[in-house]
Amino acid sequence: MADRTGLYFSHPSSLLHDPRALMPAHPDTPERLLAIERLLGAEDWLGWERREAPPAPESWLQLIHESEQIAQVKRLAAAGGGSIDLDTVVGESSFRAALHAAGGACEMVRALLAGEATLGFCAARPPGHHAEADRAMGFCLFNNAAIAAALAIAALGARRVFVLDWDVHHGNGTAEAFRARADVLYASIHQEGIYPGTGALRDAGSGAGEGYTLNLPVPAGSQEEQWLSLLEHVVLPAARAFAPDLVLVSAGFDAHHADPLAGCALQAGSFGELARHVRAFAQQSAIPLGAILEGGYEPVALAQSVRQTLLALGDERSPRSVSARQPPTARAVAQLARYWSL
Repeated sequence: MADRTGLYFSHPSSLLHDPRALMPAHPDTPERLLAIERLLGAEDWLGWERREAPPAPESWLQLIHESEQIAQVKRLAAAGGGSIDLDTVVGESSFRAALHAAGGACEMVRALLAGEATLGFCAARPPGHHAEADRAMGFCLFNNAAIAAALAIAALGARRVFVLDWDVHHGNGTAEAFRARADVLYASIHQEGIYPGTGALRDAGSGAGEGYTLNLPVPAGSQEEQWLSLLEHVVLPAARAFAPDLVLVSAGFDAHHADPLAGCALQAGSFGELARHVRAFAQQSAIPLGAILEGGYEPVALAQSVRQTLLALGDERSPRSVSARQPPTARAVAQLARYWSL
């Protein structure tokens, strides 16, 4: 293994965004990142090089978000904070934190496409994959992964970007951002029937983007076998045919069995297996891979899952192959084989 495994982006402002100031029981707390940093710091960051996440200029946010949506978050923060909806809170420091979260994802992509590393991980808050063009929602202010993918194509030389979202909740914001585009392949494995209620298997995008959205719902209680089967036998075959220049992972860890906001049954090591499959694909395709933190609301489980992910991205073990004979996989193949050879 090389002296440096990959680039790890973070910023202290992420710890200042604390929705509990207005919603005391809010699950998106600074302790999430503190738990990750304590665990990784005790192991010398697993050989990853730490870099500071810069703020994103508003022009980058505008690749995905309407100006008024950006201005609303900025105004609320300047006024001392307020609620956007029942789940989404802006505090005095939230706009700054959100700029660094988006900027960290973008700087990671810049470094990857410039050849400074082949692997990256951006650990910042607030998360992003629910944020849509005209509204913040679901704990998310700006869509970090979507902004980074759009910037990669608009300004950093990428022609096609593959975005894999393994957060237990469907990334509605990212799906909508690229719904009608054929230069971004978006694949989401998520628990069906929970927030935000989107991501049906039959929704494969629209217009020029039809077939470039892979929504792969799984039932409550789904375990590693179901998730790996969808990744190995549906997502990655489509990604190989798509032939991207960059892989981005919306890396939520709330499918862990201990997470309080969902009902799937992954272990910390399950995320390592997911990461190992994606890392093998990126290596075989000779393209860089970056992951961006999304959900995960039990701090110990989150930290352990991030650790397993970083270890798997940096090792050379072959991914574990699983059977395609899983009901979610069979349903997905039947629905999506019209677009991809599965």
